[in-house]
Amino acid sequence: MAAAMQLRCWGGDWGLPSVHNESLVVLAYAKFSGAKVNVSPIDWTWKTLTATVPELVCGDTSVKEPSQILNFLRKQRFNADYELSARQGADTMAYIALLQEKLQPALLHTFWLDAENYGSVTRPWFASRSPFPLNFLVPGRHADSARSRILLTRGESRQCRITELEGKLYGDAKECLNLLSYRLGTASYFFGNLPTSLDAFVFGFVAPLHKARLPNSPLQSHLRQLENLTHFCDNILADYFNSAQPCLPPSVQETMDANLQKLTQLVNKESNLIEKMDDNLRSSPQHKPHRPEPKPGLLVEKSSAPA
Repeated sequence: MAAAMQLRCWGGDWGLPSVHNESLVVLAYAKFSGAKVNVSPIDWTWKTLTATVPELVCGDTSVKEPSQILNFLRKQRFNADYELSARQGADTMAYIALLQEKLQPALLHTFWLDAENYGSVTRPWFASRSPFPLNFLVPGRHADSARSRILLTRGESRQCRITELEGKLYGDAKECLNLLSYRLGTASYFFGNLPTSLDAFVFGFVAPLHKARLPNSPLQSHLRQLENLTHFCDNILADYFNSAQPCLPPSVQETMDANLQKLTQLVNKESNLIEKMDDNLRSSPQHKPHRPEPKPGLLVEKSSAPA
């Protein structure tokens, strides 16, 4: 009997089974290939700081990185690419490399380095999914990792300022989305009538950008003009993830987002509240010395010295 496969990843929100791009790639491919994996979110655990996700564990074997995990699943006879020709296989590799080089750096910047998006969406979400005191450390650690990954992908040194790269990052990302939209056209999937590994990568990278409620994202605005890509994501969610992660009505999702932000703010203000409580206790009547008031009629006047 084959060993059970466990996938460790970040959990879901925004109507997605996972908010993490690379975790979403593996989840989608597992659905496309028919692989049965037990999803184990690292949310609310101490692994939020140390774990490298996605990670597929099968018996004594542990595999990380989406491409390696997909190769492992193919060796287990879960292959969503078995009908592809040699030319289509080469195209798949080329498009995946394009996604990783052109689109992924802009996505990392959008979610982790854009101050407005990070402060109102990304940081509150990851902080609320991490136990105290890791909720203060995890978002910053991931933001630093995102910055390093962007610089590594672009071949820049750590001394380079990200602001100098923003224009190029978003320009390349928009061009990548345009190429994907043109290649998809009016088809449901990129190759034929069944989804493949390329569909898993495109879905994993594009769906969070499509579904997240970002206050500031020129890349998201550009994506919304490419309706075939947004429909592509919506159709995969409906066909493969509808029962596992139903999309919430906008009003409900807005309420959850507001509650999430309030929760993070309360955690950040905890120390201030404690200090205020201490101050109030010190100034309360129970902590003031008791000074009895003199009773009427018992006042003693000082006697004046005789003249």
